[in-house]
Amino acid sequence: MELLDKEIKNEVLASMIKIIENNRDEILKANKKDLEAFNKDDQALYDRLVVNNEKIDGMIKAINEVKSQDDPVSREISNKKLDNGLNIINKTAPFGTILIIYESRPDVTIEAAVLAFKANNKILLKGGKEAFNSNKVLVDCWHKALKENDLETSWIKMLQLNRSETQEFLKNPSEPLDLIVPRGGELLIKFVKENASCAVLVSGRGNNFLYIHPEANWEKTLQVIVNAKTDKISGCNALDKVLIDKRCAKYEQKLADLSKTLEALNVTMLVDKQVKEVLKDKEEITTQKTWHEEFLALKIAIGAVEDMEEAIDKINTYSGGHSSSIMTKSKTAAHKFMEHVDSAAVYHNASTRFTDGGQMGVGAELAISTDKLHHRGPLGLKQLVTNKYYVYGDGQIRV
Repeated sequence: MELLDKEIKNEVLASMIKIIENNRDEILKANKKDLEAFNKDDQALYDRLVVNNEKIDGMIKAINEVKSQDDPVSREISNKKLDNGLNIINKTAPFGTILIIYESRPDVTIEAAVLAFKANNKILLKGGKEAFNSNKVLVDCWHKALKENDLETSWIKMLQLNRSETQEFLKNPSEPLDLIVPRGGELLIKFVKENASCAVLVSGRGNNFLYIHPEANWEKTLQVIVNAKTDKISGCNALDKVLIDKRCAKYEQKLADLSKTLEALNVTMLVDKQVKEVLKDKEEITTQKTWHEEFLALKIAIGAVEDMEEAIDKINTYSGGHSSSIMTKSKTAAHKFMEHVDSAAVYHNASTRFTDGGQMGVGAELAISTDKLHHRGPLGLKQLVTNKYYVYGDGQIRV
């Protein structure tokens, strides 16, 4: 694959900013077609599908941010001169071709492509059929920007494949494929893993937990729960489960306060057997499947635990490994929780909604990785490269 000069890449991004600005009406009209054809019963997917002027402003901002970042390619990681005279240099290198499979969100068509392209990767975009018109017009914008700078449109390509065609492409790619990022629910991730013939980097599943420690500030706890649950129900960083320590002072009153607060916001509550003893009018959780589920709705599960060890064990058993939070005034308890909970992001006295590239200082993100190989957390520009060793010698042989 050709290594593009950083100036050329930035010129493409500058062109793209102008093209998006000049094609706002066309983008909004295309999105309107998608919205009119969509079944609004799935509120989370519908919210993700919406493109408005604010979303377009966000697209432009994302491109600008990536344009201003240092080029991540061919950066020196290490440089060693060995006793045998070999000079070994480790540098960053592009992955090659990345395939991202995602649902509903047209802004991913911008963020994924700008990151992959700046990191000198080709990208194949497989969006959901519900966002076809929106994605098509945005990819057309990309192609205009590439052509304006005398580059082939193959750097950014939109795949239009049905499920069986996607399955065949994953098993037998018709072009070189180096990395696949499935950005969606468990069924999508399972489908990709079962059929892929190259590396898969898992992203997207939330099912995030918050643990209320006996030393939690109750006012702050309520504020954090409300924000994490209701700020954006379609976000993979939204809160799904709350675990309250039974040793909390005024335990029953706190449960009543939490219930009243969430009811006022139209949040449906599911409770375990212990919490049911206090919140008698709430639906009881009867299957372990509920603890595994990512709701993507105004719904939350509340359970009681005997201590922090039980909370940690439950989180590590059921969560998606995305984001987990502890509410406590104890730094010692927070440290133990954060060290032992196996999530990509762990929080002390803060909402899980901050697990986001922009909020974490990474900038635009391709996805939130919950994998342990390569990188966990927001996949920003610096994370879309691999590495390569350059070994310089003068006739050395190994003896």
